[in-house]
Amino acid sequence: MIDLRSDTVTRPTAAMLDAMFRAPVGDDVYEEDPTVRDLEHEAARRFGLEAGLFCPSGTMTNQIAIKGHTQPMSEVVCEQTSHIYLWEVGGIAFHSGASVALLAGDRGRLTAGQVASAIRSENVHYPNTSLISLENTHNRGGGSCYEWAALEDIAELAKRQRIPLHLDGARIYNALVATGQQSQEYGRLFDSISICLSKGLGTPVGSVLVGSREFIQKCKRIRKVMGGGWRQAGYLAAAGLYALDNHVERLADDHCRARQLAEALEAAPYVEYVLPAQTNLVIFRLREGLTEDQFLAHLADNGIKASAFGPQMVRFVTHLDVDDAAIDKVLAALQTVPQ
Repeated sequence: MIDLRSDTVTRPTAAMLDAMFRAPVGDDVYEEDPTVRDLEHEAARRFGLEAGLFCPSGTMTNQIAIKGHTQPMSEVVCEQTSHIYLWEVGGIAFHSGASVALLAGDRGRLTAGQVASAIRSENVHYPNTSLISLENTHNRGGGSCYEWAALEDIAELAKRQRIPLHLDGARIYNALVATGQQSQEYGRLFDSISICLSKGLGTPVGSVLVGSREFIQKCKRIRKVMGGGWRQAGYLAAAGLYALDNHVERLADDHCRARQLAEALEAAPYVEYVLPAQTNLVIFRLREGLTEDQFLAHLADNGIKASAFGPQMVRFVTHLDVDDAAIDKVLAALQTVPQ
């Protein structure tokens, strides 16, 4: 099967597996795993921040960060289709006892003006605005990327208002490759960043939360209460180090293949519209008369998996397990969709 459901389905390459098997390890709860330490240091260094915390998932790194920045009866400002709001099981309420101020962005992207309008004034009836959270790239926005100037404007606002700024960087390396932005500069803007390793970078599991040394020390306690302490995690950390050294630049190949699919879909008579394919996500709407279930069934008959993304909506995601030959097969299948 050609699996376009998500870039989370990737499997370690032979070279990544070799790096994992050779990793020196120790008990990470005792802070004795040298490979975990190396990954945390390297992830933080790349983003211009002081320290990192290796965790099983991006949901955990996001929720730890939110808990670390907020307190009960406070509020998180985010876009209404943010992963932290839609896809993390109400974790903001469950873990942090915080409410959420939702804003309607442009394909998931907010402006400083929008964020400013959501910051609460001092009033006993209101929660306190305690965190601003952005997502880059934005999943529901079809892999959309923030312009650097927009990020700077929001960061300046956050600093002026003394409100922490968090980045859900589940696909931050896709954004960096697509825009040419520099990861080191992100530490200037954000107080914390969640970096997922198990999507486009292709590791089997893991995300790193990066921030100041003091903040990460606080987050270690939160990770512990969430059950996130682990032992010889260096075998997994080694995959992350390998990915950072070897799988970043190749994300451009995924973006190119996504554009090929987007162009074919834009020309297809059964497609109403396709969101701009800036990175490795292709989200499109089918015309009435062809349901997402019918379309996915046709793909399955041709050995292809994809995801429904709402009524009449479908998502393709390219990744390192989808090569040019696979894309050719998908393009052929798109030519034979029954109408």
